[in-house]
Amino acid sequence: MTDLGAGAERVLHDGARYPVVGADVALQDGTAWREWTRHPGAVAVLATRPVTGEPGEVEVYLVRQYRHPVRTTAWEVPAGLLDQPGEPMQAAAARELAEEAALTASRWVTLVDFHTTPGGSAEAIRVFWATDVEDVAEDSFERQGEEAEMTGHWVRLSDLLDAVHAGGVHNPSTVIGALALDRVLHRGAPTRPADAPYEVGPLGHR
Repeated sequence: MTDLGAGAERVLHDGARYPVVGADVALQDGTAWREWTRHPGAVAVLATRPVTGEPGEVEVYLVRQYRHPVRTTAWEVPAGLLDQPGEPMQAAAARELAEEAALTASRWVTLVDFHTTPGGSAEAIRVFWATDVEDVAEDSFERQGEEAEMTGHWVRLSDLLDAVHAGGVHNPSTVIGALALDRVLHRGAPTRPADAPYEVGPLGHR
């Protein structure tokens, strides 16, 4: 089905972070009222380093962060919102990698793009693969809220994939990114340039 258009959006709830909006959406057999969360979009980073003495094996940098809506401390790759006006997606990803992991990377490619909950949210995420990583000073950034208690860990990709399939990792950027990276490394799947256009949805202008 193609986009047949919609009436004017109406803000139903203007939350502290995201507004909930509604509109009459044109369908082939009429119109239907739909409600969803507006979202600026986000980026996530699979930063990897080789495992010494084990060709083809890499480690992925993960953080442990408390997420109150699901009442759990989750395993996640560094990620963050595209909430800085005009900031390119790669620049936002590099900023998040520095702030959450105290890392910088010299090589970047696009792994995968996806919509988290297209039936109820406009959130779109680009997952980058960052390599040739180096440490940066952790005291360069002041972490606040849940991030102040966040811890970081290097985890083998093979162990991460085992945890994904065992149901131990639930963060969508981490799950999708790990599966995509496995296909790139072991099945020859292609990557895209870091500045590749986001083809659909609200990030199409970036």
